[in-house]
Amino acid sequence: MNLHNRYTAHYWPNIKLATPVVLAQAGQMLVNLADTLMVGQVGTAPLAAASFANSIFINVLYFGVGISFALTPLVGKAFGSGDKEKCAYWFRQGVFANAIIGVLLTLVAGAIYFLMPYMGQEENVATEAQPYYILLILSILPFQLFNAYKQFTEGLSNTKIAMVITIGGNVLNVILNYILIYGHFGAPELGLVGAGIGTLVSRVMMAVTFAYLTSKLSLYKTIRGLNHDAFSWVAFKKMWSLGLPIGLQFVIEVFAFSIGSIMMGWISAVSLAAHQIVLSLASITYMMSSGLASATTIKVSIFRGKKFFAEVKNTAFASLHIVVVFMTLTGILFLLLRFFLPSLFIDDVEVIKVAAGLMFIAGLFQIFDGIQVVTLGILRGMEDVVAPVIGAGIAYLLISVPSSYVVTFLFNVGPLGIWVGYLVGLASAGVFLLWRFRVLYRRNYNVN
Repeated sequence: MNLHNRYTAHYWPNIKLATPVVLAQAGQMLVNLADTLMVGQVGTAPLAAASFANSIFINVLYFGVGISFALTPLVGKAFGSGDKEKCAYWFRQGVFANAIIGVLLTLVAGAIYFLMPYMGQEENVATEAQPYYILLILSILPFQLFNAYKQFTEGLSNTKIAMVITIGGNVLNVILNYILIYGHFGAPELGLVGAGIGTLVSRVMMAVTFAYLTSKLSLYKTIRGLNHDAFSWVAFKKMWSLGLPIGLQFVIEVFAFSIGSIMMGWISAVSLAAHQIVLSLASITYMMSSGLASATTIKVSIFRGKKFFAEVKNTAFASLHIVVVFMTLTGILFLLLRFFLPSLFIDDVEVIKVAAGLMFIAGLFQIFDGIQVVTLGILRGMEDVVAPVIGAGIAYLLISVPSSYVVTFLFNVGPLGIWVGYLVGLASAGVFLLWRFRVLYRRNYNVN
């Protein structure tokens, strides 16, 4: 098979598998935007309180999501090898493990609750954030269970079911927000607390819906009735050993970008506003790449189960080709539309001017961002998770953050310096992860 046919055979299947993941993530982004707009209509203090609570909560949430990702390569490998019993085993153990992790994360987030008044926020902001934060805490367990079902189903190479449930949950969230935040249809006007209730109820319904569908849909028919093993510490340790580094990698990346936001605030409010606009735009393209990364994890794990090792490399490089082309195009758009796109968010000329400069750097790092996230998906499919988290720690905490500080404040470059640090960090991560995949593939399969 020539090089052209070797990769083109994977282009469309990878895109097709990734599309539902992208759509589900897009739906969640729209809900987050709707939440912000709805709460913002209530007042500045509730909006600040929501931002404060979510900035804490997102680290706990992403850590749990990262741990749940361990289930996909385990299920995918079993599915690829045709081992239905092993699929059923990982399904049952995945639900057990994610329930335990959900409880533990709830306790951790609960402990943080008592520290919120001492985090330097205005008293009214901290006071209003706390009841909302409690409702977010209560949503951790159902969301973790939802992720268990989602990652298992994606391991079976089906991403559509999670997409439908996620979008349905998002629609329910927006409807409940509209009713409870503003007090429509006879409901009490609860403001920010209403938004928290909407989030909690929608996440409970997402978990319940997925649990119901696993007992009814034909996709799960082959695993129903198989494997009634009780909770296994061996399985838990396996998922923990895979999931912990993924969760840490998520937190490290979020933390590094959060530090960049804090440093941007040291410069000026205008710089911070511009930063948030460009970060929102960059997150859209990242979402597309992340969906492709999830699809690649699934494909790689299934081919490993089938022992089609050449196809592991082919599907991996096909996804890298796709993401490079896509991110090159978005990078060009960022450069060409660097003044126009920020103007859609705000009409402040000074903010738009600063954002346009940041858009230039964001356009340059698009390719590196796409490469690093897709390569992470490849390595997860190969169950390689420890080296990537070490690489992430070095790239983001030891290279990106210091670079941002030095270029911005010591070289007096200003707001652009923060994003230069992002560019250097993402480039470092991309190069390291590609090198890691090349070394791991040669070592495990003894091929070039």
